[in-house]
Amino acid sequence: MFSHVMLGTDDMAASKAFYDAALGALGVPAGISDPKGRTAYMHAGGRLLLSKPINGEPACHANGGTIGFAAGSPEAVEAWHAAGLANGGTAIEDAPGPRESPFGKLYLAYLRDPAGNKVCAAHRMAA
Repeated sequence: MFSHVMLGTDDMAASKAFYDAALGALGVPAGISDPKGRTAYMHAGGRLLLSKPINGEPACHANGGTIGFAAGSPEAVEAWHAAGLANGGTAIEDAPGPRESPFGKLYLAYLRDPAGNKVCAAHRMAA
C-alpha cells in the first residue's frame, strides 16, 4: 500500500544517529545520504526517508501520528527501544511490553525521535 514514509528534521545528524541505532537494532542497514542531504533507510521493500523541509520552514511532527516499525521478537522491540534512548530518543507512553488489542496481542515500545516524531516498534505475538 505504501511506497515510503518521509519525515522532516531540522537536525539531520541527530536524526540519522537515532535511526541508524534504533533501526539497526531491527536489522535495518544504516541510512544512506544523497547529495541533497536526505537520508534513506531501505529494508524488506520499505523505505523511510529523512529530509529538511523543502519549503525552508521548521520541521514539525504530526499530532496523533505514529510510525510503526516491525520487529521480529519482543527482544528486538526492547533492543530498538534501548538503542533509540541511547541515541537521542525520548521514552513516551507505557514501558515496553505486551498489549492487548482488538487486532491481537502485541509487544510494543514507543519513542519520540530527536525531531519529535512518534515512532513505535511492534511485534505481533502468537495468539
